Amino acid sequence: MATKRSIKARDSRRFDLLVFGATGFTGGLTAEYLARHGGKDLRWALAGRSLDKLAAVRERLTMINPACKSLELLQADVADEASIARVAESAFVVVTTVGPYLNYGEPLVAACAKSGTDYVDLTGEPEFVDRMWLKYHAAAQASGARIVNCCGFDSIPHDLGAWFTVKHLPKDVPLTVEGFVRAGGKMSGGTLHSAVTAFSRMREGVKIAKQRRQLDHPPAGRKISSTGEKIHYDQYFKSWAVPMPTIDPQMVRRSAAANDRYGPDFRYGHYVLVKHLPYVAGLVAGVGGMFIGAQFKLTRNRLLAMISPGDGPDEAQREKGWFKVRFIGEGGGKRVVTEVAGGDPGYGDTAKMLAESALCLAFDSLPEQAGVITPAQAMGDALITRLQAHGITFSILPE
Repeated sequence: MATKRSIKARDSRRFDLLVFGATGFTGGLTAEYLARHGGKDLRWALAGRSLDKLAAVRERLTMINPACKSLELLQADVADEASIARVAESAFVVVTTVGPYLNYGEPLVAACAKSGTDYVDLTGEPEFVDRMWLKYHAAAQASGARIVNCCGFDSIPHDLGAWFTVKHLPKDVPLTVEGFVRAGGKMSGGTLHSAVTAFSRMREGVKIAKQRRQLDHPPAGRKISSTGEKIHYDQYFKSWAVPMPTIDPQMVRRSAAANDRYGPDFRYGHYVLVKHLPYVAGLVAGVGGMFIGAQFKLTRNRLLAMISPGDGPDEAQREKGWFKVRFIGEGGGKRVVTEVAGGDPGYGDTAKMLAESALCLAFDSLPEQAGVITPAQAMGDALITRLQAHGITFSILPE
């Protein structure tokens, strides 16, 4: 059964959607996207610590869409539980770009889970997602809240791309899907800070992941696993495939665990494509160096100082950004190659994915789901349709 908010239900809260963190770089881009594409009937607002900074954002949005002059501003701080509760209770969907989420994300998740408010974020932090599942999944299920993490480049193209691929493979047979990522663009400050934070807390992350596995049991009679990723030269892409240490494969496999359509035995592998072998060594060394540096306060602070979470490239630089994620799926004697492609992954299209995820939760007919769930689990085909309408392509490629 699908759910869609009725006109009568809309009257029960002041806003359809609220953006928390609009004074930051990606938060501001998300607000700008909503000003352009949210539609004249969208009831939305901005929230953050500084009303003066929010007012400046509103003034910028009014230059894009004069109707934004009447946007309401809500003062809220993650250190003020009452203010966060007011934010959650005022809207049907809350969008947050305030990270690293391990540092700042939990109060808003807790408030949304309690008040039955849908929630979307940009986190790529496995420990944060696991902690939120352990602490608030049951509460969100009870209240009807959909807590949807990873609604940016981590992990929309990969999670929805794997689902798109599975739909073009036979039903009720073992399936193997592998995703291969190419991208160009500047790393976002939020991504860097989240990655460094996650690397610095690897022991805690492993411990929390183990606790989740003990409670989040795999589906009865089905097997969900990895392909056993390793560095190799891929003949199809004529490139080196290097396993990506991101949250994306975890999200794909969790979506698979929640949906029988992925088959009785589903395996997924996730890679970044690198053309030349010396670059592979440089990539591995770079990630290893960041991991080691994150373990010590002095070097960790230097890494964090490289890019501020609130900084980012100008519009001309963002226009040069791009991504292509290709998937090879096999099962039941059939093989299919698919692609998800779009623009700037770190900022422009991440803001688009986040905003469209929030609009999807607010207005589209969706499966009845609640709890801490994945983008594919919560929105699936409805979100694919939205993204396709706004320039992110999902396509089947010739062999």
